[in-house]
Amino acid sequence: MKTRLKIPNNEIIELLGIAPNDFPKYTTQIINLANQNSQGTRPAVVGQMSELIKEFTGNSIKEWEKWYLNKYPDAIENATNKIENMVENFRQAITKIDQNMIRQWAKDLVIVKTFIGLKFQEAILNKTAQLFSAQYRLATPVEESKGIDGFINEIPVSIKPESYKSKKSLSEKIQVSIIYYDKAKDGLTMDIEEIYMLLKNNN
Repeated sequence: MKTRLKIPNNEIIELLGIAPNDFPKYTTQIINLANQNSQGTRPAVVGQMSELIKEFTGNSIKEWEKWYLNKYPDAIENATNKIENMVENFRQAITKIDQNMIRQWAKDLVIVKTFIGLKFQEAILNKTAQLFSAQYRLATPVEESKGIDGFINEIPVSIKPESYKSKKSLSEKIQVSIIYYDKAKDGLTMDIEEIYMLLKNNN
């Protein structure tokens, strides 16, 4: 007998005695996306569910529904209105999507975003150099083998993610200034503390 088991969501629903909802194909994906954009089920709208379920002392889904709606009588309606408004925004937006726009989107994802993802180190070097009216260049393969990603003026620089700070060990001896970065969906954040004084003194 296996001691490590996986229970699919549809089986969990059956085990808890809940009647499954049968949504038409693709509709839940649209509603989920609309909910993310409208924040329709955020705690401010429907309450902090992880805490509420701890307060609940009943057992059945019917008891939970009655208990919850007594505590938050307007929550479902408020969430519905927020999500419905966003679905209407989607409905209007989708009429503007044609083959040309889809092609443009695909090109942006495959060509532009891939290039940015692979070349962001140069953007970091360029931005740091601009801050100090300095020059920059990327490292050669030989320099890269020494842990150098580029130079600002004549100062060697290594570019590492923020998580590297916690992993940094004495065994890895990078004898250069490090610029740390943190990537997010809307861009990246740089920490230039290590190179700041060197560049400041050189200007």
